[in-house]
Amino acid sequence: MLWVAGLVAIVAAVAALLLWRNEKSAVREYVTVAADRGTVAPTVIASGTVNPVTTIQIGTYVSGVIQSLSCDFNTRVRAGQLCAKIDPRPYQTVVEQESAALATARAQLDKDRANLAFAKVILDRDSDLLKRNIVSQETVDTANNAYEQARTQIALDEAAVKQHQASLDAARINLGYTNIVSPVDGTVVSRNVTQGQTVAASFQTPTLFLIATDLTQMQVDTNVSESDIGRVQEANAATFTVESFPDRPFAGTVTQVRQAPQTVQNVVTYDVVVSVPNPEGVLKPGMTASVRIVTVRHDGALRVPSQALRYQPSGNEAEAAGGEGTKAAGAARPGRTRGREAVVWVLRDGRPQRVPVVTGLDDETFIEVLAGDLHAGDPVIVSERSGAAAHGQATSSAPRMPLK
Repeated sequence: MLWVAGLVAIVAAVAALLLWRNEKSAVREYVTVAADRGTVAPTVIASGTVNPVTTIQIGTYVSGVIQSLSCDFNTRVRAGQLCAKIDPRPYQTVVEQESAALATARAQLDKDRANLAFAKVILDRDSDLLKRNIVSQETVDTANNAYEQARTQIALDEAAVKQHQASLDAARINLGYTNIVSPVDGTVVSRNVTQGQTVAASFQTPTLFLIATDLTQMQVDTNVSESDIGRVQEANAATFTVESFPDRPFAGTVTQVRQAPQTVQNVVTYDVVVSVPNPEGVLKPGMTASVRIVTVRHDGALRVPSQALRYQPSGNEAEAAGGEGTKAAGAARPGRTRGREAVVWVLRDGRPQRVPVVTGLDDETFIEVLAGDLHAGDPVIVSERSGAAAHGQATSSAPRMPLK
């Protein structure tokens, strides 16, 4: 049994020796990307909805039956154009009643004016007769009282005429409201009534039409989280895509950062408005947009892939390249501009070399390098892999990473 145990130990030693020799013969293959100069642009990602810049709600002030419709979806309308008509007959009847009441009041005014003139004649005659002691003072006082009453009646009649005139004006206004007209030039994007439908305006004005003033200029109302809203400012550039055109980016500009918070399930967001031209009319109201807002942009910056700051060489290479302290300080938070120390590894003379750098902007694809012994064209290591030795150490270049 002892010779069996010895044989097993010899086999294990030979296997370990062979494994050690294979490891010694293996080489590390480094994947590199050349540092270059380009654009670093941190972004804020948000979702939103495409809407017209101005949408007018067309309602009705009066109740009644929709007698006719002149506008439909996508109808181009002009200011003052008739879109719908409510049955005017009940309101026309009120106009005629108020017109008759006004005529009656005016006739009463004319009658009382004649009565005033007659009372004036009686008063003047009795006053003259009193001077000649033909009538008594009581007769003159009675005539004077009749005159004063007739004059007061004139004022009362004039007030009644104004009252009936106002009622007639109100009736005519209500009659005019039976014509539903567009207040602006635009396009009908929604119609909420049909011919023959009864609309009631007793408590809340019903919306009959939605008219967009200009569909060649749209806006995206986005919801930006409170953690990102501090980096968004007016005039920031933005791009977005919609589901109908997933491969076509649309460019816009931030025109408003609204202060009112919106809280949904304890998540606070703020409305950021992105204006975008729509000359072709491909953007439709209500489309869902995936928005990227560029908060700051540096062109021509020396940059390396973000992956380069996360790379750490294996133990032997790290010790040979610089000993302890090889761990990178970490990349800056996306959008950060203040310099921060970090470490990248550059392949020089076939071996990785530790290069301390100061980083700037980080857009999660590229990181700006503000300072350090790094130049455009230097092969920055982003990863490594072990492979069989062929002609010494092999270096492969990773594909270029696209700019966001």
